[in-house]
Amino acid sequence: MPEDAQREAAELARAIDEHNHRYHVLDRPSISDAEFDRLFARLVELEADFPALRVPQSPTQRVGGEPLSTLPTLQHVVPMLSLDSSQDPDDVRRFHDRLCKALDGEPEYVLEPKLDGASMELVYEDGLLTRAVTRGNGTHGEGVTENVRTIPSVPLRLRTEGAVAPPELLSVRGEVLMFLEAFEALNERLMERGEEPFVNPRNAAAGAVRQLDSRITAERPLQFIAYDVLEARGLTLQRDDEGIALLAAWGFRIPDRVEVVTGLDGVLDYHRRYGEDRDGLDYEIDGVVIKVNDLAARARLGTTARHPRGAMAFKFPPRQEVTRIERIAVSVGRTGAITPVALLLPVEVGGVTVSRATLHNREEVARKDVREGDLVRIQRAGDVIPQVVERLEEPGRERSEAYRMPDTCPACGTPVVERGPFTVCPNRFGCPAQLKGRLVHFGSRGALDIEGLGEETSALLVERALVADLADLFHLRPEALVELPGFAERSAGNLVDAIQARRDTELARFIHGLGIPEVGSAVARDLAAHFQTLPGLLAADADALVAVPGIGPKMSEAIRAFLDEPRNRSAIERLAGEMRSLTAPPPVRVGRLTGKKIVFTGGLETLTRDEAKARAEAEGGRVVGSVSKATDYVVAGSDAGSKLDKARDLGLEILTEEEFLALVGGED
Repeated sequence: MPEDAQREAAELARAIDEHNHRYHVLDRPSISDAEFDRLFARLVELEADFPALRVPQSPTQRVGGEPLSTLPTLQHVVPMLSLDSSQDPDDVRRFHDRLCKALDGEPEYVLEPKLDGASMELVYEDGLLTRAVTRGNGTHGEGVTENVRTIPSVPLRLRTEGAVAPPELLSVRGEVLMFLEAFEALNERLMERGEEPFVNPRNAAAGAVRQLDSRITAERPLQFIAYDVLEARGLTLQRDDEGIALLAAWGFRIPDRVEVVTGLDGVLDYHRRYGEDRDGLDYEIDGVVIKVNDLAARARLGTTARHPRGAMAFKFPPRQEVTRIERIAVSVGRTGAITPVALLLPVEVGGVTVSRATLHNREEVARKDVREGDLVRIQRAGDVIPQVVERLEEPGRERSEAYRMPDTCPACGTPVVERGPFTVCPNRFGCPAQLKGRLVHFGSRGALDIEGLGEETSALLVERALVADLADLFHLRPEALVELPGFAERSAGNLVDAIQARRDTELARFIHGLGIPEVGSAVARDLAAHFQTLPGLLAADADALVAVPGIGPKMSEAIRAFLDEPRNRSAIERLAGEMRSLTAPPPVRVGRLTGKKIVFTGGLETLTRDEAKARAEAEGGRVVGSVSKATDYVVAGSDAGSKLDKARDLGLEILTEEEFLALVGGED
């Protein structure tokens, strides 16, 4: 290879990297787009003539490569712990007081925005990007290196001019996100092409970075903002802000408005100021991060199993907006429950357009006294269903009549019945809305987990009379499905294959999929473990059901009533006849949690939620979804919410993840 070609390619790569840095990191371009394109085109030409010049860190490799079949699982250089968090200033004061006591004085804090994107670890060896790993469970994540290479603000080669030389190995933590203006432009392009827009920038960024085809990632307007040096082998850092300054010098984009303060007042003031400016930013944040600046002091403070003791996130309260209820409609669920829903004048709440909010039941409507035409305050915390917080007074405005639930089911016309606060359609076997709901539930993740059997498909199957009960699913044929809107030969075949694959399933999943009142996934596992066969469950009388740990007389009666209803029994037997095998779990063992009800809330650090449930069940415990007086333990992780508050109100025993692991016998 000619030396002049090598020299020209190296000079072009350096120039392109410099201009990329000025444009995407500093927001200060120094050449026109046309000039940049000429440099880039010349480098592409050289690499085509001399393929040995095409190295992974070349700027030309940001366009993406051949699709992968799967994303590998990789271990983090340093565990990526989550931060303890709270919206309550009193919790921040307690955090500060604990640190003052532990460190014998007021610590100096580094303050920065808590970016709302996809957390990522980048690893550099000898200054070159070698891998990028999603946060995953904190110790392992998905390898997305080829995707991250396409992000213009990610340096493929660390800058060295005027900076401390990069260490032999550098692990950097940061956030992949999408700026709001770019997000809106992306959604406009998608809608112009007739494609579904993204719900919010965080989902768009997280989905883009996990693509198997990096060329798709390259088309997304992603940014990477680095905020933490996790490991710098051979380099000793004294302070956190020193690490942030080095990240900037090495070519990373860093958070805006990083500040160093001493004492609590500076923290509270920073949080207040950022909160006031939040709606004017071009990126989503959901709070501010507080970190002890002295790295040696932070190391002495150590970590829990979930989070560092020397840092926390001071979250902002849920975003609230004011809008008007245009109409109150109702939806019919799989159990026949008729739920009132507020149809709203569309409004943006936290980057998402909200046009409907649940009103739960008729008693909730009466308690909040909301009516059609009312001005209301709504909120959307995280990804939960939007809710109406309160009605706003409008002196002088004449209000509409108080809302009344319908007398007949809107889906089938059957007269409704009232059961406590709920309004119910009793036409279980003739109501199309209930059948659709049962199909969705049967195919859901906790039941048979049938890919492709969602809301829209289930509705089509019912509307076109292709399915009259659950057993009919197993007789669907591709030639019938291709006639449905949105189906082609391949998608029809995929759905049929997914359904047929579930002729062999777990007994617990099958029981859960039946939709028996009071029987969620946890109770279904208990029933499967106790009776071991479907005939054993069907033959069980009320006394036998009460003998199952966690099932009382009321639940026993509800289960027995469902199973004894002739049409239910007939439908179950038809469905069971379609199954090849129903695998029973091991019988419930007597362990340290036998007879105990456990609730998990918040994010766990060392275990996934499924792993935690498995550990509890292996010790005979029963994992339930809601907190009540009958709950024995509440295991609280990060961002624990209303369940933790209720547990405190009821005086229940609350465990940290560490305490739970100790209870079930330690970590594997």
